[in-house]
Amino acid sequence: MTEHAATVLGREEAAVAALAAEAAAAARPRAPKSGEGFNSTVHSLRGVAAMMVFLAHVVGGVGENVYPHDAAYLAATYAPWNFGRWGVWLFFVISGYVILPSVLRYTPREFALRRFFRLYPLFLAFSLLFIAVNAVSNAYPELNMLSVIAPALLLVNLLTRTEQLTPNAWSLSYEVLFYAVTCLTVHVALRRHNRVQTVLMALVCAALVYRFPAMAFFAAGIGARLLDDHAIRPPRAWSRPLEVLAFAGCLYFGSIQHYGFLPKEMGDPRAYAVLFFTSAYFFMAIAPGSLTARLLDRPAAFYLGTVSYSLYLAHPYSYFAMRHVFVRLGLFGEHAGLSLALFLAVVVPVTLVFTRLVYHWLERYPYQWFFHERVFHRRDARAETS
Repeated sequence: MTEHAATVLGREEAAVAALAAEAAAAARPRAPKSGEGFNSTVHSLRGVAAMMVFLAHVVGGVGENVYPHDAAYLAATYAPWNFGRWGVWLFFVISGYVILPSVLRYTPREFALRRFFRLYPLFLAFSLLFIAVNAVSNAYPELNMLSVIAPALLLVNLLTRTEQLTPNAWSLSYEVLFYAVTCLTVHVALRRHNRVQTVLMALVCAALVYRFPAMAFFAAGIGARLLDDHAIRPPRAWSRPLEVLAFAGCLYFGSIQHYGFLPKEMGDPRAYAVLFFTSAYFFMAIAPGSLTARLLDRPAAFYLGTVSYSLYLAHPYSYFAMRHVFVRLGLFGEHAGLSLALFLAVVVPVTLVFTRLVYHWLERYPYQWFFHERVFHRRDARAETS
């Protein structure tokens, strides 16, 4: 073999080896990098938050409605009940994190359309169900008035200070207000470069956080996104200890009390501790190689993240129906713990099946019908939620 031929052959072998190495690297699962749209840990945390709220409603609801005079049961479930409801605040931080790229990517009109078809069909279906059932039963006569129904359906009940109708949708009213303000702020500040309007929107944002302190969780999510996109993280040696410490803070402060984050409650320093530790934990959890990322790197966790919105809005209905069945059949016995275990063994799979149907027909189908694309793209595509 001539020296020239050997050189050519060596180059070809090197090229083949490089292509093989590139293909192998692409085939391996990799942690989400800063700046990439999709973070599988964030996605799975949606499912964790939704499941926490679901289980909190089961545990607390059984206590309130079946065993209200069982002091031992109520005492035993007080902490997990509170911590389950902490999942709502985790949801808010996640929303702040995932919405910012969509606001930057789409025009205000397209962003609004995508949010509408992503959220409203499912919300409307359950709202109309509640309105119809309440009109027949008159269980909540104060909610049968048009002055309550109209703001609830328009998701402006926070501003009108009226009740939301769909169970759990009170948090959706916060979400929609956050979407609108964030979209307008980005539009006037980064697209129109209007300084006066930017200052006005900044004042509006500050006023909303003052009036609705829970909005601060969304701001924390935006902050986590900006830090993550710029790869600003604590040293790797500190990351996991800080993650454990932050989660311990969430567990402790989230369990000792239920926080509504209303202005009148903000004199309690523990509320600020919940905000701080929730924000810190989320920031640590979404980093590549975090303990949370390793724990949630499971198909089941990813699936729960995909159906989390449907699970969040659907579970009150399946829970109420199954609780009614258990009461009618006398399955809630004197031993509250055993009865709760039996109830969970039934209501969890029933709810997951119901959630699957709701997700397919009321969440995924309307969005795909209008946009001709998936709500969530394939996991290996690393694309942001639409």
